[in-house]
Amino acid sequence: MTTTAATLGPIGQVSLSIRDVARAEHFYGEILGLPHVFTFGDLAFFDADGVRLYLHRRDEADWRTSAVLYFLGDDIGAAQSAVAAAGVEFTGDPHVIYTDEATGTDEWMTFFADGEGNTLALMSRVSRSV
Repeated sequence: MTTTAATLGPIGQVSLSIRDVARAEHFYGEILGLPHVFTFGDLAFFDADGVRLYLHRRDEADWRTSAVLYFLGDDIGAAQSAVAAAGVEFTGDPHVIYTDEATGTDEWMTFFADGEGNTLALMSRVSRSV
């Protein structure tokens, strides 16, 4: 059996289910500060540093959480403080979830929700000082 590996480009779009378009627009645009691309009916689009975030309203019977978004940044503590200042509650403080011994890099994360029931995370990769 022969398999051919596909050459994939970067992620162009991520989709999340939402219940309320206006509430999601407020959260992603005003609280997280993502640039609003456009809204069309039950669909809202934001730019997450070149990756398009596609939010699609679902009826309650069809709604399910659909993904986890991990926002990468240099200073996870400052990012958490800024988001928390907007009234967002986190499930805990930033913490190391993985250490790459080969590179000396710690990966930090902290989690929160968007008001629609979707889990989001802040993450940071930090080189340890020797």
